[in-house]
Amino acid sequence: MTTLQWLETPCRQGVSWGVPWARGTVAEGTEFRLSDGTPVQSWTTARWPDGSVKWSAHAIGPSEQPESSYELVVGAPAMPAQPVQVEPADGELRVTTGSFAWVLRQPGLIASISYDGQEVVRDVRLVSLRQDAPDDDLGGARKQTTATVDRITVEQDGPVRAVVRLEGKHGDWLPFSVRLYFYAGAADVRIVHSFVWDGDPDRDFLAGLGLSADVVMRDEPHNRHIRLAGPSGFLTEAVRGLTGLRRDPGEEVRRTQVAGGDVEAIPNPEVADRLHLIPQWNDYTLDQTSADGFTLRKRTGAGQGWITIPSGTRAPGYGYVGGVSGGLGFGLRDFWKLHPTRLDIRNAATDVATATVWMWSPSAPAMDVRYWHDGMDQDTYAEQLEGLEITYEDYEPGFGNAHGVARTHELSLRVHNTTPSAEDLSEHAALLNSPGLLTVSPARLLEAGVFGTWSLPTADHQDIEARLNFLFQYYVGQREQRRWYGFWDYGDVMHTYDSDRHTWRYDVGGFAWDNSELSPDLWLWYQYLRTGRADVFRFAESMTRHTGEVDVHHLGRWKGLGSRHNVQHWGCSCKQVRISSAIYRRVYYYLTADERTGDLMDELATIEEAFLVVDPQRKVRPDVYSPDPHALSIELGVDWGALAAAWLTRWERHGDERARARLVGTMSDIAALRYGFLTGSARLDLSTGRFDTSRDTIAVSHLSSLFGLPEICSELIDLDLDVPGFEKAWLDYCRLYLLSPEEQTAELGQPLQGISLVQAHSRLAAYAAARTGDPELARLAWRKFFVDEGDQLNRNAMQREAEWKTTPVDGALMPVDEAAFISTNGASQYALAAIQNLSLIPEHRNDSGNGKGGTAWRSPDVPS
Repeated sequence: MTTLQWLETPCRQGVSWGVPWARGTVAEGTEFRLSDGTPVQSWTTARWPDGSVKWSAHAIGPSEQPESSYELVVGAPAMPAQPVQVEPADGELRVTTGSFAWVLRQPGLIASISYDGQEVVRDVRLVSLRQDAPDDDLGGARKQTTATVDRITVEQDGPVRAVVRLEGKHGDWLPFSVRLYFYAGAADVRIVHSFVWDGDPDRDFLAGLGLSADVVMRDEPHNRHIRLAGPSGFLTEAVRGLTGLRRDPGEEVRRTQVAGGDVEAIPNPEVADRLHLIPQWNDYTLDQTSADGFTLRKRTGAGQGWITIPSGTRAPGYGYVGGVSGGLGFGLRDFWKLHPTRLDIRNAATDVATATVWMWSPSAPAMDVRYWHDGMDQDTYAEQLEGLEITYEDYEPGFGNAHGVARTHELSLRVHNTTPSAEDLSEHAALLNSPGLLTVSPARLLEAGVFGTWSLPTADHQDIEARLNFLFQYYVGQREQRRWYGFWDYGDVMHTYDSDRHTWRYDVGGFAWDNSELSPDLWLWYQYLRTGRADVFRFAESMTRHTGEVDVHHLGRWKGLGSRHNVQHWGCSCKQVRISSAIYRRVYYYLTADERTGDLMDELATIEEAFLVVDPQRKVRPDVYSPDPHALSIELGVDWGALAAAWLTRWERHGDERARARLVGTMSDIAALRYGFLTGSARLDLSTGRFDTSRDTIAVSHLSSLFGLPEICSELIDLDLDVPGFEKAWLDYCRLYLLSPEEQTAELGQPLQGISLVQAHSRLAAYAAARTGDPELARLAWRKFFVDEGDQLNRNAMQREAEWKTTPVDGALMPVDEAAFISTNGASQYALAAIQNLSLIPEHRNDSGNGKGGTAWRSPDVPS
């Protein structure tokens, strides 16, 4: 039996989630049910090497009274009273969810939506606006396009959950995929829209990107209602308003209209006889131009002037248009966070109104993804390396192109048979922005043995736990104070701080957006795994959505490769698998069963072939080399770690034997190298998927193990894949990295060069100590974690209490709190090292002579 708890509060909408299982405990084909009889649909998302279920996914439909928790047990599931059904007929697809019917027909998305046989919505479609010049140039012409669906695929067909994928293009560019999620008995459809940028940045400018739906309007104008959500409530209006008139229609009439009810008659003839003289408000717009403000306006019709409505700050991005006989609720998740966005209602006074959710507002300047500088004459590798020395930007002509980057948005459409109450609308807006999720406890996750080395927090190390919390809360605060929001930016964090200007280095080359550098994604996900905190989950979720889409190329020359940190997310010429690595996506995928995240990992199925296109070491390579399909240079740290994560995920998700063979084969080859991981790199034969094991050199990089290598190696060793020598090769690397030069020379004949980031690497020594039972190595790990050597957060053991706090800054652009000693590199690696050291060698902490007692210290910024 497994207890399922809500991440936040119980919700009444359909929900999907994942559950892990210990190796060998659940056989493939096992059925699951919920003990209270709630209908559930289940499927397998990953398997252990023995074929048993590693991760299962589950779905339940909406419920008027959801349970506060559920018990998942083995057994035949109950069937829903109104199962979702997917039926192809006459070139279209009909999906029914009880009283609701959705007809999908190419070339649009949804041809019609009906409630109890009455059509409420028709022609749900994607629309876009394209300009041939930026707004600051004269002559830019806009062209509106309706997207075309080329393919419809049914991925799940019930009985509780159905998923339909639609693929096509916005005109002749911008490939997209849309998934529609239907649940048994549900009035809503969840829409996940992903598009890939494939334009010419010098002549293609996206001026608008939206989802439109036509709503049938059957009621009298005064029984047609408009609702647009604000920060604390809704704009509550009617197409023909009966409040505030010179002549009073009566209190009951006014109250009924404001509540969205049916005004059947107007008893006051002074009003009833003059209805034709009351203006009908045809069009409404809510425009979120920034994270700090939206404007509202309305008009009586095209060609008439707009009237300004009192505006506000942060709109939830939800609206309703319709009447007492039915209508449509519509919205965009993270609306204000993904600005510029917009909600439009048009033609509400006519027979068919149109609601449009704009993912890029037409009111904003056209999207401009041109590179941010002219190259500054950096035409050769030597000049580019000089630029790297001063601004930390790895520039190369042509490599800063946004071609292939993507963005995913989550939207919702909900049909009604009458105007919903204010309470219902508020609930729908809240569910849009914080969708319900069922989870298992951190203890249950740990028991299943997934995701390698981690443990639960304990009261024995409150000082470290307080620091972990301090770091997380600091980034939450920085995102808000620094306004790390916007279409392309939301979900990422900055790399390095500028204490002179009291700002992050948003405009300095490679010090700006972080792009997963040194694994903040992993830090956040491991902190969630061990704490189960909803705020940590939501922060990590937004980062996963961003880094997997915006920081990775999904089309073209660099398909499957990510971009290193830069002023623009796609700007760096360092295109590497260390950024696109599946290890940054898989936790979210398994916890949520999110298909889009699965797509991103599937893109990496043959990612090793990308090394034919781009040599990551091309600018600094000391040897003569050109990519050879039979001898591809692969770093055994950042490169192989990402390849291993991709192969492992592919194998456990799909049973891909090619991926398994490459994973196990290269593990064997690393073990066969004389110096194992210390060799630094090896040559991969694409035709066999195997390394040349003749290399006999030592080359260690300080970055090798900081992009998920310790985490993936821990998982692989736990899997016990029968690869003799692999664990020893990894333990040798872990053990030797932080030993003294004299000790390294005694074993290797030479000291290791380039040793740095010692605090981050303390977790490697801890891993070796735990596996070998070496107490001296454990004490070394804690010393390296606590004692300053110039590249870590602690600075020094005597002053660490004073330094771990924020300082208010006066006179900056905005009121801010800074902790100038924190960089994202340091924060991420401190957290990962702390989490693993506490898991592996907690009993040796006080043996090192550098750690304080477990309960003696707490940051003044962190509550108990």
